[in-house]
Amino acid sequence: MAFKAKPMPKTTPKLTKSEFNALLAEEVPWAVESGIRATRIAHGRATLRQAFGERMLRPGGTISGPAMMTLADVTMYAALLSAIGKVKLAVTTSFNINFLRRPFPSALVAEGRIIKLGKKLAVMEVTILSEGHADPVAHATGTYSIPPAPG
Repeated sequence: MAFKAKPMPKTTPKLTKSEFNALLAEEVPWAVESGIRATRIAHGRATLRQAFGERMLRPGGTISGPAMMTLADVTMYAALLSAIGKVKLAVTTSFNINFLRRPFPSALVAEGRIIKLGKKLAVMEVTILSEGHADPVAHATGTYSIPPAPG
């Protein structure tokens, strides 16, 4: 029997696309400078786009792994904050990525979602595609630590 993920409840996101993009600009300006921005946020889900730039390329003319890893991690952060709100100290505790095929020299689109949200940890996955193409170029999974609420 194949595993079928339980869908996230349909709830309003606790952080909107514009709020996340503003937070990114304020707290993680290097991500914005590398062309990353949220294009869609729903509760427990996020889609981010990274504009193509020559600086993303590695020898051989392909988009570098670190560029895709950055996009995946920021996408996980967006998906998490859409579910828990503006918790700046939520941090990556584990990260794994599989590079599936050579990306086209174009913008990248990352689609992320929460697989499991607990009180202290969240497990997420991200699929990265070359913009305009249907086949994934990378798949990442990760876990974020959620700090306790102040109080």
